[in-house]
Amino acid sequence: MAKNIYRNKTVAQLIKIAVRHFHLYIRNRDQGKPCISCSKKTTLQAGHFYSAGKHPQLRFNEDNVHGQCLKCNYYMSANLLNYRINLIDKIGMDRVYDLEQTVELSKKQSYKWDRFELVDIIEKYKALNK
Repeated sequence: MAKNIYRNKTVAQLIKIAVRHFHLYIRNRDQGKPCISCSKKTTLQAGHFYSAGKHPQLRFNEDNVHGQCLKCNYYMSANLLNYRINLIDKIGMDRVYDLEQTVELSKKQSYKWDRFELVDIIEKYKALNK
């Protein structure tokens, strides 16, 4: 069983593996598309609208993560104003509102990753990247 290979991994190690597979999926999904923030066509990273560190429950949410150039993602702290404008165009206001609601709910509770949830995320994105 493939899931047995994760038995001796810590939650932190599982998050790192999940991030690697998820970010690869986002880069592949958005390959050939422009940066979500500045619309330049370049090599893309997986840029989060809501920060994965501050909002861990959105770390692996496909609506929250889109192809973004290095300049916008890293040097311009995600270039969030333009990100939001283009995010609404890309996924629609209803889905952006759902992200905002998730953030509001998360302010009232902390989030802790479950090992089984992380293994499911790893396996899902490994399969999608094949």
